[in-house]
Amino acid sequence: MSERVLVIIPTYNELENLERVLERLHASVPEAHALVVDDGSPDGTGQLADELAAADPRVHVLHRTAKAGLGRAYVAGFRWARQRGYDVLVEMDADGSHAPEQLPDLLAALADADLVLGSRYVDGGRVEDWPVHRLLLSRMGNRYTRWVLRLPLQDATGGFRAARAELIDSLPFDEVASAGYCFQVDWAWRALRSGARITEVPITFTEREFGRSKMSGSIVREAWARVTVWGVQDRLADWLPGRVAPPAPGAAGNSGR
Repeated sequence: MSERVLVIIPTYNELENLERVLERLHASVPEAHALVVDDGSPDGTGQLADELAAADPRVHVLHRTAKAGLGRAYVAGFRWARQRGYDVLVEMDADGSHAPEQLPDLLAALADADLVLGSRYVDGGRVEDWPVHRLLLSRMGNRYTRWVLRLPLQDATGGFRAARAELIDSLPFDEVASAGYCFQVDWAWRALRSGARITEVPITFTEREFGRSKMSGSIVREAWARVTVWGVQDRLADWLPGRVAPPAPGAAGNSGR
């Protein structure tokens, strides 16, 4: 791919994971650049990112002073990327749960899409090393989101995705208030309703080896509440004159697998 690719990696206390993830990323896609968006990690992740950036011009760092949520970290990364002319923006976790070795599959799928979701729940996708309760929560959350928002996506909550810069420019991220993982649902839904071509490709998601998950009860409650409100508003809008129906499932590429 001749386009300039930037992989945005939000971090908070990922000292044990960051260097290895960047090594794997550049072994898989040597031409890709990485932007570490660190939220003032007290464990020294930000300092390590600075050291890695000093040694490798493909690594960049954006420091934020406090932990302000995944969504805001990505939006800050999007703005940084567009100010510097990157063509393709990738979201990827720092903890190794998203395999950088699968990034070439996402980038290849952008040939026919505006947004590519790495999906755990399409044919060929899977989750490894998760406890049963966590897997059930994820599957139920995705099914609820799919039903409430009428989304033709199997994995709207996943955080491994690649997007064309033109799509990022067209979406009103200033209006995206979701701070946690609900951010992923929020902007995938907005992208679909804008007419974007969305494709899901299978990935293998693995539990982090080091550190603690950032998932919490407050994040789950935020997602449930926001998705429910959006769904109610969407159905109420069906009664309004001039209502434009959301794209049919076929408009989302092969996401209906």
